[in-house]
Amino acid sequence: MAEKVLMKGNEALGEAALRAGCRHFFGYPITPQTELSAYLSKNMPKVGGTFLQAESEVAAINMVLGAGATGVRAMTSSSSPGISLKSEGISYLAGSDVPCVIINVQRGGPGLGSIQPSQADYWQATKATGHGDFQLLVFAPSTVQEMADYVSIAFDTAEKYRVPAMILSDGMMGQMMEPVCFPDNAEVKMVEKPWAACGHENKRPHNIVNSLFIEAQELEKIVVERYKRYETIKANEQRAESYLTEDADIVLVAYGASSRVARSAVDAAREMGIKAGLVRPITLWPFPVNALEATVATAKQYLVVEMSMGQMVEDVQLVIGRRKPVSFYGRTGGIIPTPEEVLEQIKKLAGKEA
Repeated sequence: MAEKVLMKGNEALGEAALRAGCRHFFGYPITPQTELSAYLSKNMPKVGGTFLQAESEVAAINMVLGAGATGVRAMTSSSSPGISLKSEGISYLAGSDVPCVIINVQRGGPGLGSIQPSQADYWQATKATGHGDFQLLVFAPSTVQEMADYVSIAFDTAEKYRVPAMILSDGMMGQMMEPVCFPDNAEVKMVEKPWAACGHENKRPHNIVNSLFIEAQELEKIVVERYKRYETIKANEQRAESYLTEDADIVLVAYGASSRVARSAVDAAREMGIKAGLVRPITLWPFPVNALEATVATAKQYLVVEMSMGQMVEDVQLVIGRRKPVSFYGRTGGIIPTPEEVLEQIKKLAGKEA
């Protein structure tokens, strides 16, 4: 029978990493994700793993690169300003085709901003995590249970395609407590990594894990090959949840914590006779184009809800184009929109203002 416990989101991420076979964590404390590091500092040694609080975020991400290059499951976590500091190392990971998992428990910004929840790192995660031509897998859970579930999925998918993966959470979900089920004695399926620099005993060619290529033609060839892999990811790894979209006139699009608010607003709108629905992207990259396309024939308009000034809204507009109107509602600075606020936006779009 599955074990069920009440846990903070940050702690669930840590426990899930242990159960996913992660034995190497390198990080640096920053609110609102510090409980994740604290949890692993206590529990990683119990399973024979390595927990190391680095001297900086820059050091931590490069330790992930070094460990991941040997083929082990390595992870780091931080919050928005810390992820910015890790950006060079993340680019090195992508350029070296080293899989790993990076957790971002977002806080308000820019700059030091606030320690309150935010979703203003969407562009950073999906379009500009570091320099150069590369992408990350980006997963956006909306519950503590999903935060736990997607750690294993992130490791598996990262290793399948040899790309870094990010779990994009926020201070609300990191700090909130919900029941979580962890499967009993779940088997961790570790894939073979013939590319890893882990010693060869003269039984195979010498492996070099590297992101430096002096010859431009050689680098171009490798980047083009990597982008072919990205196309395979886009074809096979899109994830989204559709809620009451079959007959929806107004389709909301929201991810993570905002999707919880949007779902409540959709339910309230339905009670008023307004046909509203919700598409919840679970992968932010690859963006779930197919889930949105499935609604275009019947939806009359779209409303994007975010805890930012509007970042994902651009990806929604790219999918929908000029076929249907796309509106936006958001709060920023660490303010969480309420279901009542979102419902008012739905009512305006439906022409049912008080």
